[in-house]
Amino acid sequence: MPGRLDRIDLKILRLLQNGGRLTNAELAEMAGVSAATCHRRTQRLFDEGFIAGVRAMVAPRKVGKGALVMVGVVLDRSTPESFAAFERAIAQLKFVLDCHLVAGDFDYFLKIRVGDMEDFNRIHGEQLIALPGVRQTRTFFVMKEVVDNAPLDF
Repeated sequence: MPGRLDRIDLKILRLLQNGGRLTNAELAEMAGVSAATCHRRTQRLFDEGFIAGVRAMVAPRKVGKGALVMVGVVLDRSTPESFAAFERAIAQLKFVLDCHLVAGDFDYFLKIRVGDMEDFNRIHGEQLIALPGVRQTRTFFVMKEVVDNAPLDF
């Protein structure tokens, strides 16, 4: 069981969430602890899974992936085997940013980045509807990204 978080751990998490490129010295100063203490605490936060990873946030339009598409997927059967087959297959598609099993009108909700509508039309016809167990999809083209990947509030 991971250890409990105190106010300094929470401060370090918040600071890193908003500025992942901070040096240990900068982070320590902002958190009000020594560099050694900060390094030890940060390492513990990684080791105990509070920090899952660190990566750059690439601007989608700059790399030709300016269109954001949300897709609701309904499977033909609601069995553990059909869910597992779909999940194995969807995990192989590099254009799928997120895939969530949901309750409600859909079985899964996908977040997909593509270059444009034509690009999505091609992958929809060639790959999405060919996934195991897919009975129906409903596509939502995002017109404006109001809040995307906001930091967690804790």
